Amino acid sequence: MELDAARMIGAGLATIALFGVGTGIGSIFSTLISTVGRNPSVQQRVFPYAIIGFALVEAVALYALLIAFIILFV
Repeated sequence: MELDAARMIGAGLATIALFGVGTGIGSIFSTLISTVGRNPSVQQRVFPYAIIGFALVEAVALYALLIAFIILFV
């Protein structure tokens, strides 16, 4: 029973990274909207950087979920 409890706690701790991911995604797109709102002519230059940033932040979420699933099921 103690091992199962430790697994649950470990998986819960691994998913704490998802709070940072949500904050990061919100920050990326709020900055994008603010930038394009101030100067619409830079949208073509800024948008690809926002998508790259989104992909990198989303990768952290996938790694955190992968770690949680490994802890739970392996």
